[in-house]
Amino acid sequence: MTSPSSQADAVRPADAIEVPKNIRWVLLGILLALLLSMLDGLIVGTAMPTVVADLGGLNHMSWVVTGYTLATACSTPVWGKLGDLFNRKTVFLASIVLFLVASVLCGMAPSMNALIIFRVIQGLGAGGMGAGAFALIGALLPPRERGRYQGMVAGVMAIGQLGGPLVGGFVTGHLGWRWAFYINVPIGLICIAWCWIVLRVPAVQRQGKVTMDWWGITFLTGVISALIMAATWAGSTYAWNSRQIIGLAVIAVALLAAFIATERRVKEPLMPLRIYSGHPNFPLSAILLTVTGIALFGATLYLPLYQQLVQGASASHSGLLLLPMMIATLIASNIAGKVMTATGRYKIFPVIGAICLVMGMGLLSTMGADTSRVLTSVYMAIVGAGTGFTLQMANTIAQNAVELRDIGSASAATNLFRNLGGSLGIAVFASLFTGAVAGSASQTPGDGSNPGHATEHLSAAARQMYIHDVAHATHLIFLTGACIALAALIAALFIKEVPLRGKLGGAAPAKPRTKSVPAI
Repeated sequence: MTSPSSQADAVRPADAIEVPKNIRWVLLGILLALLLSMLDGLIVGTAMPTVVADLGGLNHMSWVVTGYTLATACSTPVWGKLGDLFNRKTVFLASIVLFLVASVLCGMAPSMNALIIFRVIQGLGAGGMGAGAFALIGALLPPRERGRYQGMVAGVMAIGQLGGPLVGGFVTGHLGWRWAFYINVPIGLICIAWCWIVLRVPAVQRQGKVTMDWWGITFLTGVISALIMAATWAGSTYAWNSRQIIGLAVIAVALLAAFIATERRVKEPLMPLRIYSGHPNFPLSAILLTVTGIALFGATLYLPLYQQLVQGASASHSGLLLLPMMIATLIASNIAGKVMTATGRYKIFPVIGAICLVMGMGLLSTMGADTSRVLTSVYMAIVGAGTGFTLQMANTIAQNAVELRDIGSASAATNLFRNLGGSLGIAVFASLFTGAVAGSASQTPGDGSNPGHATEHLSAAARQMYIHDVAHATHLIFLTGACIALAALIAALFIKEVPLRGKLGGAAPAKPRTKSVPAI
């Protein structure tokens, strides 16, 4: 009798996948939805000052983002499970329709409270778009073949990251903030029509009556809500050791225990525990994705801030400030994908990626008030290479560690870990930043909502002190990020290089060497 681990190590013939001949055209439609969900968050963030000026409600502005993030994170596992139980194409298109309806409602919002409610609904749709996109890629492309198209995914993510602030500034400045939401509609309709025509997904084979894990949904929603609310409030609204934050942490742990107990006994668990216990590569990939989420969110948030406040870069082109990092991400992702497809070897890439993350974050922590923009760009490129070698590869490793019947739940879980990592990372980094600039920030006018203009009315001495404190805060943020990235390196070293699933009728993948070459 073979163990679950040895079964997972073998290539399962039943999990072989027939790759569509027009796969690139199919992927374009799927990735368009992924791009839409990425652009929305960045475009809306750029439009928020104008929204507040029109609707008021400055005290509730943060909930426009928090409500969206919370709804996205909570709904992601549910959408993933629905895709496993029913037709993935139908579930994916339904999430896009929900997103578009909510976008129209957001554009018509008469007040800040209404906008927050509609943003929550929009986040529910975005959760399905993200989870559905990666689940469909997993269902259409076997891991061995996915490297050929990995550059497309990385390119879409880079375009979303760079183009979001630019598009947001243009649309808000020329058409008004409401069009930051209305612009989703034509793009979304093209995506729906595209996927309706060209997307063909293998039918989900299920026996017996389909049941939903309602208790699991309730408990996991509570866990995610408590974690994100704690991450949002810690260090800003409440102190880290306050009873509110500690209480949320206790609630999260208690609900997590209840969720695990529920998943052990229900027939159709929301997030099957077998995806975590079946092969160690899945939880190790989850660690990689969580840490990469922390690095990516931290870098994209605080690097432009440092460049604007300390190095004097223009805030009007904030998206372009991240160009060196995004180009490096795209190049590294393409290299890793092509080598993985050609050789079947992949473990080396998350190891190299984690090393780059540790080195890059460590080098970024050495920046001071006199660091040149060229040197900063080099450090950013190292971090970008780390995310390029790690992010997509960790997704592929995670999906290769589970059976096709669980690909939706696995994809939703990886998305969830990356988003939770980003939320927790932002909370920790924000607390470090606030503590480092607390003294000099008290001398700056305004409410702090636009830190790019925080030094305009300061004296020369006070401005120099504020710049020094921002540089020190940047040092603390990226030094902490480098320490956290060590966890990704440890996880990458323990990943076991098992054969990748191939396409139906394709050659068997080359079996990795395990005895003659030391594990790395």
